[in-house]
Amino acid sequence: MPRDIVQPEIIEAPEGFRWPGDRHVAVVFNIAYEVWSEGATSGVGPMGNPLPVGVFDPNADSYGNYGAQAGIKRLVKELGKSEISANIFTSGAIAERDPDQLRAVIEAGHEIVAHGYAQDLIPAKLSAEDDARYIARTTELLSGALGRHPKGWISPRATAGHDTMRRLIGAGYQWQGDMLDRDLPYLQRYPEGELVSIPLTIDFNDLSHSMRFGRTPREFVEVFDDALEHMLANRDDTVIIDVLVHCHCYGRPAGAWAYSEIAKKCAGRDDIWVTTRGQIAEHFRESL
Repeated sequence: MPRDIVQPEIIEAPEGFRWPGDRHVAVVFNIAYEVWSEGATSGVGPMGNPLPVGVFDPNADSYGNYGAQAGIKRLVKELGKSEISANIFTSGAIAERDPDQLRAVIEAGHEIVAHGYAQDLIPAKLSAEDDARYIARTTELLSGALGRHPKGWISPRATAGHDTMRRLIGAGYQWQGDMLDRDLPYLQRYPEGELVSIPLTIDFNDLSHSMRFGRTPREFVEVFDDALEHMLANRDDTVIIDVLVHCHCYGRPAGAWAYSEIAKKCAGRDDIWVTTRGQIAEHFRESL
């Protein structure tokens, strides 16, 4: 990391930190509702033979577009059966291209998380000027759809640039989910202000589960069942379990049922806290 990067002061969760009701396992349902810039495509597609570098891939383009066209509707409907509110990682460009569908997601009671302007615009690859510009544009678009400023941010690929956090504070954000380095929330204190970091857990991610490891939707449910059982048994460990699916992957019929099945297993339980990142951020701040 360059030496001139400003490092934040870190304030950890207090000793003995628990979730509300003295629970030690929090479960967060997440949906990646993503689009790409014009002329860019999903980096993941169903074909095993990639095209030569520089050749536009209509297949990958169509595969990625499924999420905003059909997948988001199915996943929101499935969560509605269990009355669970999810974090919806939302590209700012969706507010331009399909504002009616975005409003339907908001009206269904889900928490919108700013997810950059488009999925191919990863902050770590952008100049400082472009990073600031896309944060501002995304914030403007999602604020217009929500009727209020979004509180949380997760970068495309959860990959921030060197000074993205400081820009998020300047843009009015209260928390971010780009970190993978801890189990519990912590506070980042910069010269510009404070930001709650809520680490993103990666154990239940449909893209890596199905496309990298070749596992089935049924295995997605089975792995979750095993993990939850053992995490509940270990009362010395306070943890977050993220269940993350992408609209263009498990938004399809063959995968959506597995997400819905996990939601049904979690709904109404007293031994876990089914929550959102916004609620986690509030609870953490109250504990300091």
